[in-house]
Amino acid sequence: MTSAHHILQHVFGYDAFRGQQQQIIDTLVAGGDALVIMPTGGGKSLCYQIPALVRQGCGVVISPLIALMQDQVDALKAAGVKAGFLNSSLSMDQANEVERQLLSGELELLYVAPERLIQPRCLGLLQRAEVSLFAIDEAHCVSQWGHDFRADYLQLSLLHEQFPHVPRVALTATADERTRVEIAQRLNLQQAAHFLGGFDRPNIQYRIQLKDKPRQQLLQFLRDEQAGQAGVIYCLSRNKVEKTAEWLCSEGFNALPYHAGLPAELRQHHQQRFLREDGIIMVATIAFGMGIDKPDVRFVAHLDLPKSVEAYYQETGRAGRDGEPATALLLYGLEDVVKLGQMAASSEGNEQFKRLERQRLDAMLGLCEITSCRRQTLLRYFGETLEQPCGNCDCCLQPPVTWDGSEAARKLLSCVYRTGQRFGANHVVDVLRGSTNEKVMQFKHDQLSTYGIGRDLSVNEWRAVVRQLVARAYLQVDPDAYGALRLTDRCRPILRGEESIQLRKVIPKAGSLTPRSRSVEIDEQDVPLWNALRACRKRLAEEFGVPPYVVFHDATLREMVQQRPLSEGTLLKISGVGDSKLERFGDAFLEVIRNHEYPA
Repeated sequence: MTSAHHILQHVFGYDAFRGQQQQIIDTLVAGGDALVIMPTGGGKSLCYQIPALVRQGCGVVISPLIALMQDQVDALKAAGVKAGFLNSSLSMDQANEVERQLLSGELELLYVAPERLIQPRCLGLLQRAEVSLFAIDEAHCVSQWGHDFRADYLQLSLLHEQFPHVPRVALTATADERTRVEIAQRLNLQQAAHFLGGFDRPNIQYRIQLKDKPRQQLLQFLRDEQAGQAGVIYCLSRNKVEKTAEWLCSEGFNALPYHAGLPAELRQHHQQRFLREDGIIMVATIAFGMGIDKPDVRFVAHLDLPKSVEAYYQETGRAGRDGEPATALLLYGLEDVVKLGQMAASSEGNEQFKRLERQRLDAMLGLCEITSCRRQTLLRYFGETLEQPCGNCDCCLQPPVTWDGSEAARKLLSCVYRTGQRFGANHVVDVLRGSTNEKVMQFKHDQLSTYGIGRDLSVNEWRAVVRQLVARAYLQVDPDAYGALRLTDRCRPILRGEESIQLRKVIPKAGSLTPRSRSVEIDEQDVPLWNALRACRKRLAEEFGVPPYVVFHDATLREMVQQRPLSEGTLLKISGVGDSKLERFGDAFLEVIRNHEYPA
């Protein structure tokens, strides 16, 4: 039996395991079950690929990502692994050939969509084959609380029943405690070894700003910091996705739309372009991103508030999978809270589901409005503790200015009460500022004691007070009443003057922030070699019909620039260069390095 460490070095080209990879692999190789929670970019795939290669038989990977199976299999084949997939994209002849390879023992890894796996014909096929393990990827899809829920995942408990002696591993990057318990229960993994990797992604700079001319904010961010980089921009609606992509194209960016309303062929085409071309910006709804293995996504931007901290963490985690610095930019406003609240209230879920959705939305708004380290708050949500502020979020890099908002809070809460808790933020602010608009006059709110008592603050300053009181649960936004503000019991001490409150001051945002640590820059004299290696990679990727990162990651090319290997032996020592890739691609890269003329 080939050892796990030998496979790590010679197939995948890495010297050492990271984090809990070794323990997870040992557990599965020994025939045990596992539940693995590991952040995006943490190396989850190796946790089931290596045991599948060590154990006798074929590893079966259950994945909901039909559109990405081809690329996943291509990446394995490039590393010298005998891999295949079964899904609806194959013709009958192609599927029959894969099944033949499985039964004859030729395959080492097989990717299967869950809807195919649970069919009697597929289960019968697997019963006749020698299966080394089952890997249930994106296991959070089993959770009925999550936005990635897949009904077919609920039936995957049959693996435990029909293949009791085959080890199973369920893996995901995002799961709070409730979701972890649900995964374990639904997949019969309560007795499995549970591996909870750290949720911290220190290379991602979290940056959250209030919407203030959001297109201009996004444009400044892209031009000042992300010129020529690949990224993802998330929007709440399909219409906004299309309009944003069209606008970015008019501004000179290479932007593509992606949402569930587009034809499947077009979605697939756009996804392939994003994976295989440099500098593509994907503008998308949450329909895009799960399982995307592109390592060099340098930014993820949200133009609307995500519905939960889990969704935010998962979506921002698609940036910087290569470990290099990346940025997560979020632009939000109170109108997002109203819109998401209305969507949750009108959902088909029961009252418990709606209440939990509301709690998750409140937690997301709280993350936006905090004045302390964002990363500490984000990790605390997932049950982790970061002892010191991270130094790489906007609150750490540009600490917010706070002020004693106790009197302003009392004025606002009083005005909400005196207007009957029937109106949204705009109207309450109009009353506070003494507006004479038609609505204020129609309801005779100019006769209230709170009319005009807030002229000292601007509209934006009052809206900031509203948002922060909602985030701290002194106020609620009622989605059933068009965003009407309502008092909570928690506001009583504020109204009685028994409690003070510090609020974030509204200050126009300065330009870009500097990350705590930048990626290793290419020295000016090495740029020609760097570009030559990237050109070689692109040529080979096109020749083999795979994304460039399947050939080599940027980090591998950067190490080639630094080490300048001239022989196969020294090239093999570069991280990410395994035996198969050395054989397939080595000569081309060595030729580039040998023929490169260095400045005197």
